[in-house]
Amino acid sequence: MVIDARAGSRPRRDASRRGAARRSRATGGGPDGPDGPGGQDERVPLPEPVTMRLDGRVALVTGAGSPDGIGYATARRLADLGARVAIVSTTRRIHERAAELGVTGFVADLTDESEVGALADAVTEQLGDVEVLVNNAGLASRASPEVLRPVAQLSYEEWRGEIDRNLTTAFLCSRAFIGGMAERGWGRIVSLAATAGPVNALPTEAAYAAAKAGVVGLTRALAMEMIADGVTVNAVAPGTIHTAASTMAELKQGLGTPVGRPGTPDEVAASVAFLCSPAASYITGQMLVVDGGNSVREAQFR
Repeated sequence: MVIDARAGSRPRRDASRRGAARRSRATGGGPDGPDGPGGQDERVPLPEPVTMRLDGRVALVTGAGSPDGIGYATARRLADLGARVAIVSTTRRIHERAAELGVTGFVADLTDESEVGALADAVTEQLGDVEVLVNNAGLASRASPEVLRPVAQLSYEEWRGEIDRNLTTAFLCSRAFIGGMAERGWGRIVSLAATAGPVNALPTEAAYAAAKAGVVGLTRALAMEMIADGVTVNAVAPGTIHTAASTMAELKQGLGTPVGRPGTPDEVAASVAFLCSPAASYITGQMLVVDGGNSVREAQFR
């Protein structure tokens, strides 16, 4: 099923509203524990089952329009784990992707606050409350290529475009769903960063690098805000990944990694899916680098 979120006429719901009773952090014995002066018997909750299964949980993956992209591979993985998956992109090619995966598709411009609000309403109405959010929208594509220009030549419009596409989308989508996750006491948010920005950088990519570094900052801040509500927030930072948008120069860079090849979208999706699962319940505020070891070596192999 494919739905155009822009066509909805329902008023935007207050998706950012937090639950009335914020969940308390678990504590053991001690000065303010069960035997202390506080007098409150706060029991330490049992950990979640160590399982990858997401049976019945509603997951939204943004930026899943390309059949060879990370978003598409992630949506497929989450569906295989039992989630009820929704995917969204800015173009109507999402119709084809939704049909191929047997999931629900939506069209929305995620840099537009009102369209994100309409999307949140539409997903909730069609599938139920979103419990897993993968912020993948923003990665460069042939249809929307990365701006490669030195800072001295970078226009303000180009700068804003890269920031909006790669960082604002993650902010708006996260804000739209964290209130519901907090009310239910469970949620997973995984945002796609990149090694460019948080780990390293190349000339001419300042806007992209700044946006992806911002994704990591947003992830860490949001993780601390949501930690008492049973919601984990993490980031995955891919290195050189072989997608339909990859250039020959990028693929050659992949051959120079310690592994000796570029990564695949499915390898990134596997990392994302793990962080979305109950098995990753004790991981939050982290950035997982998926780059074939490229960022840890001191120098090129000889």
